[in-house]
Amino acid sequence: MAQVQYQGTGRRKTSVARVRIVPGTGRIVVNGRDAEEYFPYETQLILIKQPFVATETEGTYDAVINVQGGGFTGQAGAIRHGISRALLEANPDFRVPLKREGYLTRDARMVERTKYGRRKARKRGQFSKR
Repeated sequence: MAQVQYQGTGRRKTSVARVRIVPGTGRIVVNGRDAEEYFPYETQLILIKQPFVATETEGTYDAVINVQGGGFTGQAGAIRHGISRALLEANPDFRVPLKREGYLTRDARMVERTKYGRRKARKRGQFSKR
């Protein structure tokens, strides 16, 4: 018999995370490595575990995650979004706490594009009168 699993896709900046959660002991694996080993900062681990804390399901699901693109902070945000969507698929009653905390909302902030005649999105070259 196949094991029950729930999937969710999370996005943040240029990062995309594909998340699968299965009933288990609370183990989180990111790109084949343990989450504590993958992320350099404790704040990113806290960010990842927030949906489990909000729904009071810490230690009841294992998460297997593939994430690509962006940096560590963007990846952590994408994973949080993906875990929230997967938990919602597992139990629709989790919508209220997840929505209240804002974990189901895709963070739309992106890097502003570079405009022509500028060095970056808004930075100009140095002004010279002559």
